[in-house]
Amino acid sequence: MSDFLIGLSGLGIMFILMILRMPVGMAMLAVGFFGTMILNGSRSANALLVTETFSATSNYSLTVVPLFILMGNIASAAGFSRRLYEAAFAWVGRLRGGLASASIVGCAAFAAVSGSSVATAVTIGKVALPEMKRFGYSDGLATGAIAAGGTLGFLIPPSTGFVIYAILTEQSIGQLFMAGVLPGLLLTVLFMATVTLVTLRNPAAGPRGAEVPIRERFVALLRALPLIFVIVTSIGGIYLGVFTPVEAAGIGAALVIVMALLSGKLDRESVVRAVSDTIRTTAMLYLIIIGANLLNPFLALTHLPATLGEAMMSTGLGPYGVLLLIVVAYLVLGMFMDGLAMLVVTVPIFFPIIMSLGFDPIWFGVIAVIVIEMGMITPPVGLNVFVVKSVAGDVPMATIFRGVLPFWFAMAVGLLLIVIFPQIALLIPQAMFR
Repeated sequence: MSDFLIGLSGLGIMFILMILRMPVGMAMLAVGFFGTMILNGSRSANALLVTETFSATSNYSLTVVPLFILMGNIASAAGFSRRLYEAAFAWVGRLRGGLASASIVGCAAFAAVSGSSVATAVTIGKVALPEMKRFGYSDGLATGAIAAGGTLGFLIPPSTGFVIYAILTEQSIGQLFMAGVLPGLLLTVLFMATVTLVTLRNPAAGPRGAEVPIRERFVALLRALPLIFVIVTSIGGIYLGVFTPVEAAGIGAALVIVMALLSGKLDRESVVRAVSDTIRTTAMLYLIIIGANLLNPFLALTHLPATLGEAMMSTGLGPYGVLLLIVVAYLVLGMFMDGLAMLVVTVPIFFPIIMSLGFDPIWFGVIAVIVIEMGMITPPVGLNVFVVKSVAGDVPMATIFRGVLPFWFAMAVGLLLIVIFPQIALLIPQAMFR
């Protein structure tokens, strides 16, 4: 059997292991380890396991992951996420479909704290879904807005997707974080525009919320101000070059913990739960990175990435034609794979192709993350749809998938705009303090 066929067989076995519910990181680790053993012997495989595990776990840049996750978990436990939603509700809730728009704004704001799409969807969903139900919103619009808004956690900094992409491609985490700001705001606006279009077509889907007096609007904004200050401090510090991403994560987590303690909203049980959730999520992410670090050398030995790259380049479609093929491949994989797993499996294959075509690596990072976001709300897997289903247990899955469909098209529009106008992603990174 040729090395190329061994590589394809390895990927096939990895997908089977995932279907059998083996953790993604462990599936990659097993295929990478035993594949390397077949090709290069057990001594090489053992050495790879030891060195790559140590390299991944001792990577200073990865410290940003547990710190930002802890920041989001503490903010959620202390009820700061509810303040973000209440502030958004006070300002836009009176509009038709305003509660859905407020949910999207709340998701965007909380995404700037948590860095996780799942955490964003769950946290805002628990607050927003009961309110939308109380005002008579359609199940499709209510759950669709939360599922789509939650995906912003994968794009708006601090994004775990950007951290992993940076590690895999040796790009700047800070520049990738900044590259996600304008696309994140663009998608937020497009999602809100989608809510408006849905409610214009069917006014009963999103009735107006209660009118909030101007004084109460500013009071709600003032209550959310401490967390907004943390967001501006950490992200602004990275932009100005005052902090590294790791330092920004540490400062942000410390500020949120101090604010939570001063508010008196933290008890021992909530602290233990926040820390244990952080440990579980961090362990999962580290296992994925270790698995990727073993899988990628195995794929390189089989020449699979190079062969697939040559095949795509030989199609004669040109740079944007090849990019379209890559986007379609991501969309198809997104129907069956978890976003992080898709990122670590595909980036080693697609990244060399993108570089050979002359595209900007930071720009492609944004493209990849947005396409993976689209996969998070695409059937039959649609991770964020399942997350919202866990919060809205009485809503059928088919209803949620129908509800996210307009937002999926909004994301496609956003993706097209970023392809046509790359400066949407590159403007802030190129203007960063150096």
